Amino acid sequence: MLHRNELPLFLTGFMATLSGVGLARFAYTALMPQMVHAGWFSGEQVAYLGAANLLGYLIGALAAAPLAERLGPVRVLVACWMAVALSFAACSQPQPMAVFFVWRLVSGVAGATLMVLGPSMAMSAAAPERRATLGPLMFCGIGVGALLAATLGPVFARSSLGAVWWALSALCLLALAVGWRSARRVTAPAPIAIHPSAAPLPSTPLWTAAVVLVMLAYGTDAFGFVPHTVFWVDYLDRELQLGAAYAASQWAFFGLGAIAGPLCAAYCATRWGWWGTTCGAYTIKAAAIGMPLLWASFGSHALSGFLVGALSPGLAAITSGYLMQLIGPGRHKQMWGYATAAFALLQALSGYSMAFLYAHTGSYRPLFALGCAALSLGVLLVVFSKAKPVKTQSA
Repeated sequence: MLHRNELPLFLTGFMATLSGVGLARFAYTALMPQMVHAGWFSGEQVAYLGAANLLGYLIGALAAAPLAERLGPVRVLVACWMAVALSFAACSQPQPMAVFFVWRLVSGVAGATLMVLGPSMAMSAAAPERRATLGPLMFCGIGVGALLAATLGPVFARSSLGAVWWALSALCLLALAVGWRSARRVTAPAPIAIHPSAAPLPSTPLWTAAVVLVMLAYGTDAFGFVPHTVFWVDYLDRELQLGAAYAASQWAFFGLGAIAGPLCAAYCATRWGWWGTTCGAYTIKAAAIGMPLLWASFGSHALSGFLVGALSPGLAAITSGYLMQLIGPGRHKQMWGYATAAFALLQALSGYSMAFLYAHTGSYRPLFALGCAALSLGVLLVVFSKAKPVKTQSA
């Protein structure tokens, strides 16, 4: 599936998504109930600390492109890998909530920057006909990170909760070593030669109605998937009282889904096109988020987690590809930065509002209802976003 010369592109994007979201974001979700059981924080405090990472994600999404322009993308990527690893090490001991909040904020800033720059840098250097394959593969790093957190976390937790954080730091340093070496081998694409006799293509507006609708739909996804990606393990462990082992196994299903999702996205986009794939993905994700409200068996939890896991990085890959089809590769990096920033803003608002709602109700169930409603709105927005893809000039 991958050509030999594409390996640096793949590893750059893969290690960025693995560290930026799979570890920096999703590893905390698996540790939330353990921190409550260990007496580090209360249930309300871990909910707000989960939202701290989402606030950092907003800052990082906005700062990623300016930092890359000023310092160079490779330097920024390396600094962010190191920041995530440092934040994990700093969280390895009990400490005041304010200090822990700062380190979770740092991991969010660095994680978002990795998420924006890694895949965008690699996709820009990829051949146009290979982007539909490479893009989803890079986003598999999110699922691998979540799966590692679900499987390795309980093993190291037998020693101590601090050992889990140190293990996560070591994993991020390994990703740094591989990602840094790969990123240095990524070369910018050669400029396209324009024949003097060729008539220039008319300039297409950036903010078309279709693009705006897709951006709004991506915002509904940011708001709606927070219950699963922040509170899912704590909901199963403490609210439903199903135990840490049960919750960890369910988070492993989420991780498996996050690995499979981008691969399925590549196949579906090739078979049904970007618009059809996006419509179907939003519909399935809306149903999966609402599933825990209707059924509470092992199978329904596993299916819900797997589908939401699949469509977390899956929808990011699909949206990235759909936007590239709508506006072309030349302006994709700029628009993907805007999309990630909008996603981060809605995600942060959702995280804090849902943490506030949980603190006042003591139940996570209303959060799943809100998430399902948000994704249902996203379905309608995507349905009306169908437009002709932008034409790109060839040599």
